[in-house]
Amino acid sequence: MKVYSIALLPGDGIGPDVTAAAWQVLEAVARSADFKLQGTSLPWSCDHYLQTGAMMPDDGIETLHGFDAILLGAVGWPEKVPDAISLHGLLLPIRKSFQQYANIRPHRLLPGVEGPLRKAQFDILCIRENTEGEYSGAGGRVHQGTDNEVAIETAIFTRMGVERILRFAFEQARRRRGKLASVTKSNAQRHSMVFWDEVTRELAGEYPDVEVTSYHIDAMAARIVMAPESLDVVVASNLFGDVLTDLGAAIQGGLGFAASANINPGRDAPSMFEPVHGSAPDIAHLGIANPIAAIWSASMMLDHLGETAAAARIMTALEAVTSRGIGTVPGKNKTDEITKAVLAALD
Repeated sequence: MKVYSIALLPGDGIGPDVTAAAWQVLEAVARSADFKLQGTSLPWSCDHYLQTGAMMPDDGIETLHGFDAILLGAVGWPEKVPDAISLHGLLLPIRKSFQQYANIRPHRLLPGVEGPLRKAQFDILCIRENTEGEYSGAGGRVHQGTDNEVAIETAIFTRMGVERILRFAFEQARRRRGKLASVTKSNAQRHSMVFWDEVTRELAGEYPDVEVTSYHIDAMAARIVMAPESLDVVVASNLFGDVLTDLGAAIQGGLGFAASANINPGRDAPSMFEPVHGSAPDIAHLGIANPIAAIWSASMMLDHLGETAAAARIMTALEAVTSRGIGTVPGKNKTDEITKAVLAALD
């Protein structure tokens, strides 16, 4: 029997609550499957930073490398630790060290969920470049605290990085409905984004079965709102993908439904799965966090591990629960109530 070792990083705020909920569901589905899950909880968080001066130990990456996958809750508590420290101390190092360059975020309405748009029939898969671009971290500040202060943030786009994320997106489009939307701002950013467009056109010749359209970021933001049903796979740089996927979460009913996967396509290091709603410190410890995004992310984890039937069972259970109106309205159902409903639906 296959045994998967899973690193659990509950993190901050509502992270521990939604991670616990997702783990309960994972354990339940594994009991009736031909695989086992072994979870190891690691207390790396803002509290860990306050206690030790670091978001994770010096050997944190080495420790995580021994797992088959990582399930993350949420990172950040701005009142305790600045976001720039928590993000660059935990989440970004994991993504970059493990070459999790493909960030995948599905956007569709679950049954029973009413989004803010009149249109309910859309199924968008956003692919965000996850390790370079605008979040490369290259730059610095000089003359700090003076009238002459200068801050420089340099976006870095390598041919390898751009080509591999575009190729990944082409492959996803080929498996779905055969449509790819590539997003840049090449009319204003005449170096990096023109380069991205050029690589897109080069690769398009290798995928004649995929319909490719290039959009500027502002036009794509409007299209997601006005005509989401026209989109299939959307691929964008780190910053543009970050912004677009929050917009995608909004039209699918809110961040409580925003699942994601940080994928290492080469599978030579663990991939990481997380809800993208953030740590929501204002509702931490109240027991009202929606665990659906975390449970959906757990399903994506099983799918990545090759346990497609178990992953599908979780999604079927989620859809059965939301179709009854459970977990569809913020604050209406408590975390435990939603989790128990999903567990019951699995049975």
